[in-house]
Amino acid sequence: MRYSIKILLITSVIFICSACSEQSKEVLLENTDVEKFLAAPYSEGDAIPAMAYIEHQEIYNAESVIPPQCYTKTEGTNNPCYACHQSYKDSPDRPNAMNDGDLQGEYQFSDLGTKNHWKNLFVDRTKLIEKISDEEIKQWISQDNYTKFVEKFSSNKSWKGDVTPIENLAYPNKAFDDKGLAKDGSHWVAFNYKPFPSTFWPTNGSTGDAMIRLPKAFRENNGKFSVDVYFANLALVEMTMKGAKSISTIPVSEQVIGVDINGNNQLERSVSQINLRSHYLGDAKNIALNNLLYPENTEFLHTVRYIGVHDDGTIYNAQRMKEVRYMKKHSFKDKAELASEYYLEAKEKHFENLPQVHLLGDKGVNSNMGWTLNAYIENAKGELRHQNSQELAFCAGCHKTIGATLDQTFSFPRKVEGSEGWGYINLARQKDAPNVGEDQGEILTYFQRVGGGDEFRQNKEMLQRWFNKDGTVNSEKVSRAKSVYELITPSSKRALKLNKAYLSIVREQSYIFGRDANLTSATNVLQQVDESQAPLPPKHRYDWDMRLDWSKTLMSKSKLTQVELD
Repeated sequence: MRYSIKILLITSVIFICSACSEQSKEVLLENTDVEKFLAAPYSEGDAIPAMAYIEHQEIYNAESVIPPQCYTKTEGTNNPCYACHQSYKDSPDRPNAMNDGDLQGEYQFSDLGTKNHWKNLFVDRTKLIEKISDEEIKQWISQDNYTKFVEKFSSNKSWKGDVTPIENLAYPNKAFDDKGLAKDGSHWVAFNYKPFPSTFWPTNGSTGDAMIRLPKAFRENNGKFSVDVYFANLALVEMTMKGAKSISTIPVSEQVIGVDINGNNQLERSVSQINLRSHYLGDAKNIALNNLLYPENTEFLHTVRYIGVHDDGTIYNAQRMKEVRYMKKHSFKDKAELASEYYLEAKEKHFENLPQVHLLGDKGVNSNMGWTLNAYIENAKGELRHQNSQELAFCAGCHKTIGATLDQTFSFPRKVEGSEGWGYINLARQKDAPNVGEDQGEILTYFQRVGGGDEFRQNKEMLQRWFNKDGTVNSEKVSRAKSVYELITPSSKRALKLNKAYLSIVREQSYIFGRDANLTSATNVLQQVDESQAPLPPKHRYDWDMRLDWSKTLMSKSKLTQVELD
C-alpha cells in the first residue's frame, strides 16, 4: 500500500506543478515534501495532501465555518456548546441578534455539514511526536518568525493587504511598556484578558495575546498624539463593551484632555476614574458611543503562539507564532443594519444553504458585519505565509455566526477590568472570576458543565488535576487555585508534546483537515451527526454571558516572573 501511495503522491505533485504557473510551482514546492506526506498518518483513501486541494483550487470542506468542537459527543449531559451558542432575546439593545442558544439542543447542519471533515482529530500523533526531540522543539519555539514576516510583506510592493508591524513583538517585555502601549510608536495597546474557554487555554495547545488600536482621532488632541486622550478613549470603549457606567483607568490628566471626566467639576492633573459619556474625547469628540459596538476603523491584532517552556518548567508565550490574526472594522453598521445581516444569515441557515464567504484576496475576508478578517500561518519551513481562501474561511465561523460574541469579538470584552487590565496578558495576575450574572468562578463552572478540561474531554492531565475518580469536579481544589495560570496551563511535559503534535501538522500543511494539536485520536467526537437526536435536553442547556464580573474576585498582585509571558 505504501508504494502505491508514493506513486499517487509523486504523480499528483508532478501533475499539479505542470498545471500551475511558475509562481504557483514555487509556492507548492516550498510547502510540499513527498517523504513528509508519506509520513502523514492517513490511510490510502485519504492520501491526497491538503496542499493538493489548495493548488487545484478544489474546496475540501465547504462547511469549514463549523469548527471541530461542534462535533463533540455530549452523551446527553456534557455541554461545551453553551460558550458559543447563546440567545439574548430579553436584551433588546444587544446588536448581536444571532440568538442561537437553541443550537445547544438541536443540530442545524446542512447535509454536507453532518459529516465531520476535520480528520486531523482522528489522527494518533504518538509516533510522529517521538521523532521530534525535546531539544529540537525547544529550539523551534524559541525562534522569532514574526520579524521576518513583517519584513517580507512590507517590502512586497505588490502586496495589497494590511501589514501590522510591532517591533519586538516576539519578545513582549521589549515590545510594550507597563501600560501595554507599544514602544515603537505604532499605537497598538496590549491588554490582559482571560482566554476564552477552552480552545484558547494553554493546556489545550496554544498560548496567545491580543492588542487593540483605535483610529487616529481617538489618539490625538488638536492633531497631536496624547496618551491621556488615548487611554481615556480606550476606557470609554471598554465601558461601551461592558455596559459599565464608570471604570478605573491608568492615571490621565483632565487638564491635558480639557474635560472633567470623573464628574467632580474640576480639571485635575491626574485622575484614575472616568464616567460614561455620550461622546468620545479629543479629536474624536464628535463621535458618539454606541452600545456594544466599537468605533469605525478599530483594529485588533491577535497572535497564536506555541507554548513556551522555561528551564524550571514554567509556561510562557513562546517567541514563535503559529498564526497572526488581524481584524479591522472597515465600516460601522448600527444595530438595525446588523439585524438585517443576521436575518439574512438565519435565512440562509434555515434553507440549509452552504455558507457564503466573501474573499478579498490579499485583504482577507469580509464578514458582512463591517469587519475585515485576515490571517497568516506557518508554511512547512515555519515562515508565516498568508492563509489561503479555504484556511481563511475557517475564521468566519467564530467571528460572524455565533450568538455569544460582542461585535464579533471575544478577547476585549473579557479584559481585566479597568486600569489593572492594561498591559500584556499575564494569567498569574488573574483569579477565576465568575461570568456576569453568576457567582461561581467561570473555570469551575466550565468544568462542571463540560465534564472535562476541554471540549473533547480528552485532556487527561486536566482530568487528573481537577476531577475526582468518579468523573465529578473536585470543586474544593479548583476553588483553592491561586490564579488562572495554575488552572489552565499544562505541565512542561504536556506542553512539549503539544508543540510537537502541532509541528507535525505544520510539516504536513494539513490545516484544512484541522489545526487542533491532539496527541492521540479523539474518541469523544462524532464522525457523522445524526440530526434526529438532540444533543442536550433542556436541563443541561445554559444561559451565559462571556463577560466577567471582576468585582467578585480579588486580583492577585503577585509579579511571578515565570508567567509574565514574555
